Amino acid sequence: MVRRNNFKTINPASGAIIMAVGIFLFAPINAFPFLHQVLGGILAAALGVVGVTIYQGLTRQFFDRNFLLPFLRNPINSFTMGTWIAGVSVLCNVIEKYYPATILVVQTIAAVNTLLWVVFLLSCAINFKELMARPTKHAIHGVVLLSTVATQSVVIAWINLYPFMPQSLISVVIGLGFIFYMCGVVLIIVRYGNEVEWTLADHWTNTNCIIHGALSITGLALVSANIGTSMFLMLFWLVVFLLLIVVESVEIIRAVKRIRRLGWKKGLFTYNISQWSRNFTFGMFYAFSMTMHDNPHYMNAMYNFHESFLAIWAWIVLIALILEMVLWVDSKWDIFNEKIKEKAI
Repeated sequence: MVRRNNFKTINPASGAIIMAVGIFLFAPINAFPFLHQVLGGILAAALGVVGVTIYQGLTRQFFDRNFLLPFLRNPINSFTMGTWIAGVSVLCNVIEKYYPATILVVQTIAAVNTLLWVVFLLSCAINFKELMARPTKHAIHGVVLLSTVATQSVVIAWINLYPFMPQSLISVVIGLGFIFYMCGVVLIIVRYGNEVEWTLADHWTNTNCIIHGALSITGLALVSANIGTSMFLMLFWLVVFLLLIVVESVEIIRAVKRIRRLGWKKGLFTYNISQWSRNFTFGMFYAFSMTMHDNPHYMNAMYNFHESFLAIWAWIVLIALILEMVLWVDSKWDIFNEKIKEKAI
């Protein structure tokens, strides 16, 4: 946090924290009965408190001209507004899951979030127009795909909270989210394809995992809306699964290169807020797979494989989330360096 004008400013991407923890409480936690049945309600309430704290700060910053104008004028960083929208959408779904009696409050919050999404759509249109006109001027990365994530998160919230929402509107908005995805992917390919001097260790960003995460949330929106045939969704899931393997394989290679150059601490185990995007994408792929697996309309030849996969992937999501929390704690209190100093003494 940075202090400005007598109040602390927080990273505009802080909504990613709510997204990452929220999606775990929404889906993967179901694989852990103790966490789900005993601690689920407490964790959901705690996330609500954290969410109020983060969004209070973001709202205050949003109406601060010194923050807002430079933020909106940056055609890359302004896409982080998508974390605000997706975070609220996920939080609404989590609160409704554990506290269904709060449905009216949650619906009101989701309605306000929809208005913010409309503003975000305008920002996305302006930014995509600028980036398409001069794609090599900016270091484009996966953050632009938050346009898709935010859009599909709003759709999923509509489906869960407003059963009267017209199917035609839901289909159109899902399609809009996919158009954003195609635009974003093209821009990322152009960036890395035309940039001569770039290295995996220095220029590949954490947010590029949204390449598969944005498709996962699109798949969840499709399944939640019962759109598409069983065969189509099975093929769609396979595409997302393949992208996940490819992108995360690149991440492993990148991690090895960074460790060799910087060591374990600086190369891999140093906290950065963009790392929460990986936790979100992992959790979202679980949510997509679980919802598809539980929906009789989409049962297919991979049903048994999904059963085994979900059992394993739930642990990966949990371990990755715990690790990220540990890194966050270390960034605040430097616990690992303290332990190293004690051993040296």
